[in-house]
Amino acid sequence: MLKTEDLSVSYGNVHALQGVNLEVRAKGVLHGIIGPNGAGKSTLMDAITGRRKPTRGRVLVDGQDITARSVSWRRRFGMSRSFQRTSIFPGLTVREQLALVATELGEPDLDEIVDAFELRASLDLPADSIAYGDQRRVDIALAMIGKPNLMLLDEPAAGLSTTETIGLFEHLVRLVRQRGVTALVVEHDVDAVFRFCDEVTALDLGKLILTGKPAEVRSDARVVTAYLGTAA
Repeated sequence: MLKTEDLSVSYGNVHALQGVNLEVRAKGVLHGIIGPNGAGKSTLMDAITGRRKPTRGRVLVDGQDITARSVSWRRRFGMSRSFQRTSIFPGLTVREQLALVATELGEPDLDEIVDAFELRASLDLPADSIAYGDQRRVDIALAMIGKPNLMLLDEPAAGLSTTETIGLFEHLVRLVRQRGVTALVVEHDVDAVFRFCDEVTALDLGKLILTGKPAEVRSDARVVTAYLGTAA
């Protein structure tokens, strides 16, 4: 579904991403990306979504090289993105902004998304008046609209409590499975990543350390040294 080949991003002499070869083969899966601050997680997301031009390497989706494609082209192609900072429209009600994006992208099953993220009670409320956890769910619901094939989420649980994080990931897993979406998730809450993700990739200093099943990654000595050992 997604493949990066020798993907590298440099800022002068700073190598934010160094030769990352990542493969996410299946649809309907949640793939977690973990690593300490400065590991290159957000840079990887930016390079995949076209917000950052790679210094070297390629991005392929369903076997098609999209490295030179624009952000807007990738969205129409079926790639969506949510950010660490909530990017909802505060001046509109939840219903209005969901409907606006659904009309633009031709979403036929908006009710399914509304119910999956339990947003029905908030539909007629201004987006900036609802609880932060609800805003995060609206943000991800917006990314889910249009039946994307590939969805990239940058710290979707940022600022949420443990209970809210679990609830958010439960909603996300349910909809990813139902819609056959491949979701790439950068998240600092490693407990949520290892609990809910099908596979996990660990990065450190711009390099890919390991990709594998959650239990394999969690017990790997390199991952423990780079991240888990300092996160406790």
